[in-house]
Amino acid sequence: MKVFFKELRISTSRRLELVDITYEVEKAVRESGIKNGMCLVYAPHATAAIIANEHESGLMEDMLTKIREDYPHDGKWKHNLIDDNAAAHLASAFIESARIFPVKDGRLIRGTWQNIFLVELDGPRSVRRIVVEVMGE
Repeated sequence: MKVFFKELRISTSRRLELVDITYEVEKAVRESGIKNGMCLVYAPHATAAIIANEHESGLMEDMLTKIREDYPHDGKWKHNLIDDNAAAHLASAFIESARIFPVKDGRLIRGTWQNIFLVELDGPRSVRRIVVEVMGE
């Protein structure tokens, strides 16, 4: 089995935002030379997440609204007494920091309307690292 590893570096500009990283992930899959296998997309951060969904502005705003509703920044979270970012930690834990996609014939398999997003939950950040690991034959 072959394993290919690439680290993306993404800047964010808002406290809460979706950054489409589909192109960069697909480029990594092509660079890997792997024809069939799987691709892990992982954000090694406690206050960021990875999702797959449609890149439509209204839906993207809806997702951010839902995150704000479920994990309000001004909630009475105990962690806020230490670091004032409990909502980001909670959202990351429940949304999850990784997604796995199949790779077939050298291409990332995703639904017609599925793009891959970094979910920034505690920005802005000058650098968020995203690990892309492609494994297979």
